[in-house]
Amino acid sequence: MPALRGWLAETARDGRAEKLFGFTRLRGLHFARLYLLEETESLEGRPIPASLIFMSEVDAPLHRHLAELAGIAAAGIDQAFGHCVGYPGPASRRRARIAWLRRHRVRASAFYVNTVGRGLEQIRQEARLRDALEDYLDRCDQGGRTATEVRAELRAFVAGRPDLAWAAGPPAPPPVSFRVREAIHLAAVPLVLALLLPVLLAVVPVWLVLLRIDERRDRPFTQRPALAHLQELAACEDFTTQNPFAVVGFVRPSMLRRLTFRAVLFGVDYAVRHVYNHASLAGITTIHFARWVPLDGWRRMTFASDYDGAVEAYNDDFINIVWWGLNAAFGNGVGYPPTRWLLWGGARYEQQFKNTLRCHQVAVPVWYTAYPSLSADNIENNAQIRAGLRGGMTPAQAQQWLSRL
Repeated sequence: MPALRGWLAETARDGRAEKLFGFTRLRGLHFARLYLLEETESLEGRPIPASLIFMSEVDAPLHRHLAELAGIAAAGIDQAFGHCVGYPGPASRRRARIAWLRRHRVRASAFYVNTVGRGLEQIRQEARLRDALEDYLDRCDQGGRTATEVRAELRAFVAGRPDLAWAAGPPAPPPVSFRVREAIHLAAVPLVLALLLPVLLAVVPVWLVLLRIDERRDRPFTQRPALAHLQELAACEDFTTQNPFAVVGFVRPSMLRRLTFRAVLFGVDYAVRHVYNHASLAGITTIHFARWVPLDGWRRMTFASDYDGAVEAYNDDFINIVWWGLNAAFGNGVGYPPTRWLLWGGARYEQQFKNTLRCHQVAVPVWYTAYPSLSADNIENNAQIRAGLRGGMTPAQAQQWLSRL
């Protein structure tokens, strides 16, 4: 453990992570992180060994990413997981390392993507398109010209640039197989719930009563984060437009709370796949990716996200906009502020909520972003600029489109 902590601290300095992992050469990689969960004890007093967590947000397919981790990123992967039990080591064949990574992969119970289907190459292309259009406008005198005329000139400019020819068409959609699977899932879940409706009508009232009885035993969260912990977190924050975020905590041990937690995350997974899958998580537009990952047989949960701005504003967005979602998703965790009927209270106790988040937050010393200067709003705006090059527009629409530049 001391050697691993030292390695993480050293790797976080002076861009050494890029030299070891070659993140910029991994195809489709948006974000990546390494963080450490220290050794602890379960709620029953049994020891839980330390864990090294690697997370990456990457365009499909997974097998390609694993092969590149064991190839391009081999130096970093070998050094990181060389501290872990059973890792084959750099002398082993690449196939053995890929197999080890697959065996230790932990599936997320819910995974939010800001805009499903928008890959890394599209994000970079649309950022270059915006730069090219703005540069063109800066070099031309547009005085006395209507918005419709300026837009027509920009369309002609793009059409005359072979390197921007892709912008004339819409982005490629996700593969047909993916869309078919998602369509089946979209329809199947409500259908199954409809078939189970008689059972649910009998069970839900009993569950609500038992839940409320259990909630009445909750106590306010009074712990404050230690100064040393806050300094450790601050050392990993606010270097770019975006920030990494990671927390870990125990799920309440009763069967009622664990089943409730699973049911809630099942609903969260459905919502982020089919409802909140384009540029907004229930009204929050600053999150690029987020994932809920169960650990230790659902006894613990780690939540990680990549978001824009500072952590205080990030927390305020959740408190002011989706407090009910926070309560549903995290209200079954040990140390979370007391909830009422799972949805009320909780995050509305602002200082308790912020304290519990900071106390359970984990420093992310090694973190990579493929587009450090782009916020989620920037990315969406760039996509709308590209879309505005196609089709007809009224003068008012053309004026609004030009305002994006």
